[in-house]
Amino acid sequence: MTLEQFTRNEGQLTRQYEYDECSVLAVDFGADETDASVDLVDDTVIVIVDDEQYELELPDGADDAHTFIKNGVLTVEMEGDL
Repeated sequence: MTLEQFTRNEGQLTRQYEYDECSVLAVDFGADETDASVDLVDDTVIVIVDDEQYELELPDGADDAHTFIKNGVLTVEMEGDL
């Protein structure tokens, strides 16, 4: 699922920030979602919120990605030639 499909289909508030060295993607699932978890498998970010699973494909060129979720906000930090 691309970022555009993810936000349109699921209604999540999403922001993407571009910096010189990296790109950061933030997705707000809501502050009530404190039991959410995130995992990175190959080029796919997998988020589990309650009984729902969301998958988001990283863009081509994302060499090194780090993910975490805090207070219902998923953050994906990506390095590489995006």
